[in-house]
Amino acid sequence: MIKNNSHIVVLGAGESGTGAALLASQKGYSVFVSDHSKIDAKYKSELLKAQIDFEETQHSESRILSAQTIIKSPGIPNTASIVQKAIEKGIEIISEIEFALRFSKAKVIAITGSNGKTTTTSMCYHILSQAGLDVAVGGNIGDSIARILLQKDYDYLVIEMSSFQLDDSPSIKPYIAILLNITADHLDRYENSIEKYALSKLQITTNQDKDDYLIYNIDDEVSSNLIEKSNLNPQKIKTTLQQKLENGAYADQHNLIINHNNKTQFTMSLNELALQGKHNYYNSMAAAVAANLIGLRKETIKACLTNFQGQPHRMEFVAKIHGVEYINDSKATNVNSAWYALESMRKPVVWIAGGKDKGNNYGELEHLVKEKVTAIICLGKDNSKIKKAFGSIVEEIHEADTAYKAVQKAYRIAQKDQIVLLSPCCASFDLFEDYKDRGDQFKEAVKAL
Repeated sequence: MIKNNSHIVVLGAGESGTGAALLASQKGYSVFVSDHSKIDAKYKSELLKAQIDFEETQHSESRILSAQTIIKSPGIPNTASIVQKAIEKGIEIISEIEFALRFSKAKVIAITGSNGKTTTTSMCYHILSQAGLDVAVGGNIGDSIARILLQKDYDYLVIEMSSFQLDDSPSIKPYIAILLNITADHLDRYENSIEKYALSKLQITTNQDKDDYLIYNIDDEVSSNLIEKSNLNPQKIKTTLQQKLENGAYADQHNLIINHNNKTQFTMSLNELALQGKHNYYNSMAAAVAANLIGLRKETIKACLTNFQGQPHRMEFVAKIHGVEYINDSKATNVNSAWYALESMRKPVVWIAGGKDKGNNYGELEHLVKEKVTAIICLGKDNSKIKKAFGSIVEEIHEADTAYKAVQKAYRIAQKDQIVLLSPCCASFDLFEDYKDRGDQFKEAVKAL
């Protein structure tokens, strides 16, 4: 535990860094914020108002390495020079979430996974808030946990956690942990090793005990095998679409069912779920199990799963123009996300894909592309891997360097009763600020048609 009035340095002044700095200052710590880039005007204003010392466009090594604790923003890798020097000096390096939770008595529901974590996090929060519980949501979605705790503590915190946040959260101990899946993603941060990436995800459950719960998908081979061979203490609740479970959640052809010790706790029709598609069945099952474990009424859970609104940039319907549907799935930044998007398509697809490649294996998409895609529009600076992967199976492949040009090309190509799907499979940073910027520009281009 950090001793009060010790010196804390915050690396990175985005949402998590600024939130951490504000909370640390409020709790009476000496705080210095250092960002190697220009600080966004919004966050700079908050630091100035709170009279927190900061610097931008540089890292002052002597000041940073004088810290007792460094709170590191998730975007900064451990390979960064200043971080390596801090490690060598033995300085404690933690995440904003790790720091913030030291000031909370809330029961934590933490969600991670390569895909679906934002949707599942939002769904869990929706159910708990509709049930009238004292709950807040944050982390890798929305506000930082530190910012949330500036105002008050809560009975429940629903937290989306990326692998980067888990890496620097050695004490994280959720009451309910949800591990949705593990697929190749962000491997550039993990020495191109899915094993190291998977171990990072497993951190969400490592500190749990017999009074805690771990919800996981046994259909996901990587995470399921890792969990089964690890010596973990929580009560394990399985989810699946492939078999009946006596203790867990599953779906048959018609219904989502939760059983506990072979006794049915909850049943609802799959057709009633607000979000359709196999990937969303997994997300809905995980959220329903979490709500059931907390003891919420079945009627509340059902109602919330029925009226839940999906997240922007995740399979977001934008418009239907001349019989062509336009769907924004900009948050699909890896192969697995794009796989789920393509798998759910029931009409021929003009697929807009590409961006900053993260070591993608496009072979996993070959059968879906062959079956469903009529044309590909590459939206990235370097599209060579996509063209090489699909050039022999998709006759029409085009390139665009802006969302507007991509949409214009799609408009000319797509025919009535087809779908234009932005599901990039890649990060956005080669042409856009982030996936939100990419999705917003796509939506604006569609609305301009």
